[in-house]
Amino acid sequence: MLSGHQDLPDGIGMARLAWTRLPTADGAGTEGAVPASPSVAGDELFAGNVESLDYEVFENYAYREEQAQRSKFWVPYYIMLKWLFSLLIGVGTGLAAIFINLAVENFSGWKYAATFAIIQHSYFVGFLVYIVFNLALVFSSVYIVTNFAPAAAGSGIPEIKGYLNGVDTHGILLFRTLVGKIFGSIGSVGGGLALGKEGPLVHTGACIASLLGQGGSAKYHLSSRWVRIFESDRDRRDLVTCGCAAGVAAAFRAPVGGVLFALEEVTSWWRSHLMWRVFFTSAVVAVVVQSAMNWCKSGKCGHFGSGGFIIWEISGGQEDYSYQELLPMTIIGVVGGLLGALFNQLTLYITKWRRTYLHKKGKRVKIFEACLISLITSTISFVLPLMRKCSPCPRLETNSGIECPRPPGTDGNFVNFYCSKDNEYNDLATIFFNTQDDAIRNLFSAKTFHEYSAQSLITFLVMFYSLAVVTFGTAVPAGQFIPGIMIGSTYGRLVGMFVVKFYKKLNVEEGTYALLGAASFLGGSMRMTVSLCVIMVEITNNLKLLPLIMLVLLISKAVGDFFNEGLYEVQAQLRGIPLLDSRPKQVMRNMSSKDACKNQKVVSLPRVSRIVDIISVLRSNKHNGFPVVDRGQNGESLVIGLILRSHLLVLLQSKADFQNSPFPCGPGILNRHNTSDFVKPASSKGKSIDDIHLTEDELGLYLDLAPFLNPSPYIVPEDMSLAKVYNLFRQLGLRHIFVVPRPSRVVGLITRQDLLLEENANNVTTELQSTSVRF
Repeated sequence: MLSGHQDLPDGIGMARLAWTRLPTADGAGTEGAVPASPSVAGDELFAGNVESLDYEVFENYAYREEQAQRSKFWVPYYIMLKWLFSLLIGVGTGLAAIFINLAVENFSGWKYAATFAIIQHSYFVGFLVYIVFNLALVFSSVYIVTNFAPAAAGSGIPEIKGYLNGVDTHGILLFRTLVGKIFGSIGSVGGGLALGKEGPLVHTGACIASLLGQGGSAKYHLSSRWVRIFESDRDRRDLVTCGCAAGVAAAFRAPVGGVLFALEEVTSWWRSHLMWRVFFTSAVVAVVVQSAMNWCKSGKCGHFGSGGFIIWEISGGQEDYSYQELLPMTIIGVVGGLLGALFNQLTLYITKWRRTYLHKKGKRVKIFEACLISLITSTISFVLPLMRKCSPCPRLETNSGIECPRPPGTDGNFVNFYCSKDNEYNDLATIFFNTQDDAIRNLFSAKTFHEYSAQSLITFLVMFYSLAVVTFGTAVPAGQFIPGIMIGSTYGRLVGMFVVKFYKKLNVEEGTYALLGAASFLGGSMRMTVSLCVIMVEITNNLKLLPLIMLVLLISKAVGDFFNEGLYEVQAQLRGIPLLDSRPKQVMRNMSSKDACKNQKVVSLPRVSRIVDIISVLRSNKHNGFPVVDRGQNGESLVIGLILRSHLLVLLQSKADFQNSPFPCGPGILNRHNTSDFVKPASSKGKSIDDIHLTEDELGLYLDLAPFLNPSPYIVPEDMSLAKVYNLFRQLGLRHIFVVPRPSRVVGLITRQDLLLEENANNVTTELQSTSVRF
């Protein structure tokens, strides 16, 4: 290989000065081999179903040439399109949420109306109708997921969290996943399973955002080229973040909670400009959902009544609290942490068993499992209220707006089910024969003292907790927000009942304790604090309860953290999604970057490589990044950049840059590609080495990699603390880091002052800002 190419294009000649000499790897037999970074090893471990994302800007020649050719109108157009997409994400997610809520409410309304009409004549026939209705809905959900959109199973939040952390799981953002998520949620929630539709809405918003970012779906011929400028993983990451916030805002009508959920729970990278767009998207969702609710008030939405979009108005409840109540509230927080940690552990064990022994047997077993759980859930929810004695209707305030018993086929408290008298109600049926939103509204309701007996609440708690544990992990879209709220509000109301009985003189509302119980269980299971606190305040419309919610959340999270990790982290680990936590492990502070990669070796490529050698390297390992080396003037090996596996596959398939000469190419043939040629479709496996078909003559040709490599990848010295490397890797959203020996010399030193550049009026030269600060 020739030496002395100081005039290399795209800055490679200058980049050489910053690179140190690389030793030959022991026993590697390949000159210039570089120890692998942790990220490279991670790519190899998870190469089957997940792949790292390229959040780093790949500054090759094509990128720089494209940047130089852009007109002055491109930046305003780019900014305008980002805000337009934020608007469209909000509108699309809001409309999806409206459709899901209307469908769930109407299917549930038809189910309960038919059941209550039939049980007037025969409870057995009504039981059969109830089971068949639920079974049909659940079957439709699991059939859609197993045969059409496998990635739509579960809540999708662990996968989206992994995506924003830098891990791409195949299929999670496809158009068919979006369709499967929407219609699957309708079937699973409308079918009465112990699941919620709020978690899947986060995944739905992320899918809508991703599809907009890539201009639609090319497979289904629903795409537009004029909006296809968000081709990098970095741009798509911002859009998906907006989609996650929009999903929470649509699910709970909590726009501020949606922003904080995206910031606290799912995203690993944040900036102020992104905050503005996420906030704008959530506000758009709130307007769309509120407009739909106002339109439904005219009776045009069928059975869609006061339920559907969650808002539990409890401002008419407890106005104040005494210091004596802090002890039972603390108990609620401890119980929430214990039950939440137990829920995470049980779902982990059951999901492991399900994946190991059950789901490997095929789609039919998944369908049979979901239908069996549906039969069990329907039987329990119908038979258990039959075993309860009815209670006489209590005296209610005339202005409370609550009837006892409620009219058949309507939502609300005090359900008359299997009662001998007209002025009686079944407290257990009040929870079971309602949609989940209406059931929670009943548990939160104020001015309904003694509506539930302790025996009924304990029965429901044990039954629903068990069903939620077993159901979570089936092949249907499954959210855990609403089941968690139902579980927590049940034991919270139990504690409230004992407080009312013990502190007879205090103005204690059982519904207030139900709210605190719901917050404690979610905090103990999901380990969210700020975002969950704001969501609970927004959906209850009661700011006076804010200190109490904060108290139980802090206690429940602390108790839960003592036993295990949060629900989404546990599920991500189970799915093989390699999440990088916000902080490095303590052991990393005593390790160097060289320690992390001493057992890894990466085969490098020479600047001008033979096609057959490139094919051999791609077939013999699964790494996604390769160092490119060249000879210096004195014959030493110098690494000149990083080339990605996906870029090599594009070059091999196009064959446009093959050459007969083993010498570096000239600058005149570097304009054959642009950055869009190297873009991988979102949530796609991309090209494979098996897709490359070359003749014997083509295998003997050469390829100059210099125009296509990244001449300025991130590097760290071999003795840098691994904790410092970890923080650099996660905060910058990197995919590869080179570990190299200590540099031999320093060519410059950059301070803060060197980065404070101010453009002159002619926009050509720059000047340093005047400052009196010493650097």
